[in-house]
Amino acid sequence: MKPFVYVTRKVPDDIVSRLSASYHVETWTEEDKAVPRDILLQKAASADALLTVISDAVNDELLSHASQLKVVANMAVGFDNIDLESASRHGVAICNTPDVLTDTTADLTFALLLATARRMTEASEFVKEGKWTSWAPMMLVGTDVHHKKIGIVGMGKIGTAVAKRAAGFDMEILYHNRKRHEVAEEMLGAQYRSFDELLQEADFVVCLAPLNDGTRGLFQREHFQKMKKEAMFINASRGPIINEQALIDALEAGDIAAAGLDVFDKEPISADHPFLSMKNVVALPHIGSASKETRMAMMMTCCDNIEAVFDDRPPKTLVNKDVLQF
Repeated sequence: MKPFVYVTRKVPDDIVSRLSASYHVETWTEEDKAVPRDILLQKAASADALLTVISDAVNDELLSHASQLKVVANMAVGFDNIDLESASRHGVAICNTPDVLTDTTADLTFALLLATARRMTEASEFVKEGKWTSWAPMMLVGTDVHHKKIGIVGMGKIGTAVAKRAAGFDMEILYHNRKRHEVAEEMLGAQYRSFDELLQEADFVVCLAPLNDGTRGLFQREHFQKMKKEAMFINASRGPIINEQALIDALEAGDIAAAGLDVFDKEPISADHPFLSMKNVVALPHIGSASKETRMAMMMTCCDNIEAVFDDRPPKTLVNKDVLQF
């Protein structure tokens, strides 16, 4: 009997065809709706492999009932949706998709910074709503990006790629990280700062830190109050890294000027969320890696990892490296 691979989202036919050549494959087919939890648990109970996305909770509940499961290929760099300890305990390999989305996510992050600074979505709606009836010197003025200070919290691969783009805008690059990034300092002139120093100095604070126990709730009201009143906050990492109510309060109080957000505490964001009625917030639906080329590369990496596990080869991007001996 062929191994059973369950794919938790609708994916292109090319991906289904590749997996179907060797495995029995089933997919969730509703494009605008996540697979219901009860169905995911039902499929996982007989699956040999899961191809998941970041919103699928692969926790002890699921893993305890998935006796045949050998590998979870998570279509994301992050894996905060997965209980790694439980996965290792159950002998399940967890794989992610790093590297292939670095530049695409950095492009989106910097585009979000630009859109926030120059009020692009607000200006677009202004035109579409027929409000552009004249021209005035101060109509929809934003703020310059070039020659400003960018403060990057989380100088990993994506953070470094954003720093490269910032250098092209002649920005002064500040960063905070768990450890110094000597390559970025040497090649880009990046300057290390403590967390508080970065908040106080940067014109744009860009959050690209991974979500873990140390970063969950990292940004609270007092942190936004330490920023310049004209500063802008950009989050393209994970929503739970910030206290959303604290950010709402900071924006309403004028502690900071604006925010650009690609991620939220709960996704999809509700239609009545306060962010959506705030003119100084640019909100995107978690599309950091959403280019055709990159999403295909991510799915292909998932396929590579699934095939490797079934062939008793080391997966390309094994996260819990202690789980299996290859």
